[in-house]
Amino acid sequence: MRSLSGLLPFLRPYRGRIAIALLFLLLAAGSTLAFPLALRWLIDAGMLHAQASRAALGWHFAGLFGLAVALGVFSAARFYMVSWLGERVTADVRSAVYAHVLRQSPQFFEHTQTGEVISRLTTDTTLVQTVVGTSFSMGLRNVVVLLGGMTMLIVTNPGLMLGVLVVIAVVVVPAVLIGRRVRGLSRASQDRIADASAMATEVLAAMPVVQSYAREADEAQRFRSSAETAFRTAVSRNKVRSLLTAFIIVAMFGALLYGLYLGTVSVMEGRMSAGTLGQTVLYIGLVAGSAAALAEVFGDLLRAAGATERLMELLAE
Repeated sequence: MRSLSGLLPFLRPYRGRIAIALLFLLLAAGSTLAFPLALRWLIDAGMLHAQASRAALGWHFAGLFGLAVALGVFSAARFYMVSWLGERVTADVRSAVYAHVLRQSPQFFEHTQTGEVISRLTTDTTLVQTVVGTSFSMGLRNVVVLLGGMTMLIVTNPGLMLGVLVVIAVVVVPAVLIGRRVRGLSRASQDRIADASAMATEVLAAMPVVQSYAREADEAQRFRSSAETAFRTAVSRNKVRSLLTAFIIVAMFGALLYGLYLGTVSVMEGRMSAGTLGQTVLYIGLVAGSAAALAEVFGDLLRAAGATERLMELLAE
């Protein structure tokens, strides 16, 4: 994700808001990770305990509801802060790129198509907004939940989860290799879209000339060919991204289901309580869900990395 480092100068002025957003993110993730523990206490100390009273059971459920309220409040606060950052940074990037373009020499405008610049100001910055305002936050949240869930699973049953961790480690290397391919195709896709936009802008700006030579059909065909090239490039990117998503989901679920199987065997043999198994099931669900979400987020980040590269190249002119 080295390409995304070009956004750091635009993020630094808002360090305070970023810190607040991270705080709410950690609180929301912590609330999520607390649910399985609360469920374990409910099962072991409440539902399965012979001396458990109805009032005590009510307090357990009240605690679960309190966690739900906390999760809702912290998630809403995180969403607002991160969305604000996404909109603010995108506006700053657009302004910086536009101001930089206006300061260029006449030679720059001779070899750079207007449509390409417009594409970078609109399409590319929209992808940046998606990353800063949504994908990065969701990715970080899922990383925290993933690591927290794995940690709790290791604490609950170290021997069981160490085997699962070995399998997950094997998954990482192919995922990174496929991810690099997605990034390259994402950059190529953005370039083809920019080519089509540039062509349309130039033709529409010179419509009187086009019509005077009766070139409407030829220009339409030329644009159609450019759009088809962009489509084929996007399809190639989506194929590789789909492969990456499927690989991560299948591998993670396979590893975690193996851990769940071992946990079930432990309960049958009396080495684990029912509450601990319930906790394990929820943590496995959280870890698997986070892994699946990270597969999608990873694809978005790779796509945005290509867009950021294009914007930084324009700023470096």
